[in-house]
Amino acid sequence: MEALGVVVALVALFGVTLLVMAVVGTVKAARAVAAKVDRHSANAQRAMENAALKAKSIARPGEQGRIAGLRLSLRTALDSTRQVLQGGLPQDGQLGDALQLLARLDSHAAELDAELRMMEREPTNGRVAARLPELRERAERITHSADSLRWAAQDRMRRFADDELARLGKECQDEAGALRHWTSSAPAADGTDASGTASAAASAEESADRRKGLGSNRSTSAEELLGLAAEPLSRLADRLRKPNPAGPNRS
Repeated sequence: MEALGVVVALVALFGVTLLVMAVVGTVKAARAVAAKVDRHSANAQRAMENAALKAKSIARPGEQGRIAGLRLSLRTALDSTRQVLQGGLPQDGQLGDALQLLARLDSHAAELDAELRMMEREPTNGRVAARLPELRERAERITHSADSLRWAAQDRMRRFADDELARLGKECQDEAGALRHWTSSAPAADGTDASGTASAAASAEESADRRKGLGSNRSTSAEELLGLAAEPLSRLADRLRKPNPAGPNRS
């Protein structure tokens, strides 16, 4: 009974663990989906606002159109810089410092955008005309700072790409040289082939000479035919005349 109780407790614990994990996973998935929806909603809203500002800068003349143009240029500079920095951050961690500076620029840009929106609703044209130069100067400073960060990041990425391409070209040249290693061993191989060909030719000529000697009209001696030219027949006869120490072989 005690063993059965332990098994039941373990099964219950396992079931509770699975339930908790399922709840946690569901909550995380819901948060991720909500964050993704909020991000897409914010991007869509910002795109609509940018389109509206562009239409105002073109359709509305005077100070109102200039204010809309300032807001649009400010947003465009910040958004473009953010895209470049975030796109290069996985390859270059140093761009994180630039993103922090861009976040500080965003705060100043948000304050300036709020003031520009108030100027759009200002009914007194004199006050708008008086405030517009100072607002334009602030917008140009923020825009220039954002552009500087974006241009520096682009130059840095291009420099890294050029360096990587140079290293890759050097490695390709080294590999190409390694693939051509046969040029150094080719003369030795040719000499070996030539010596082998000469040896084969000499052997062929020697065999031909032997066949020529046998097939010619010149009378060949028995010693030459039997290969005994190096040893005279007299010596061979002497050896044959020597008595066998063991005696004759009697069957």
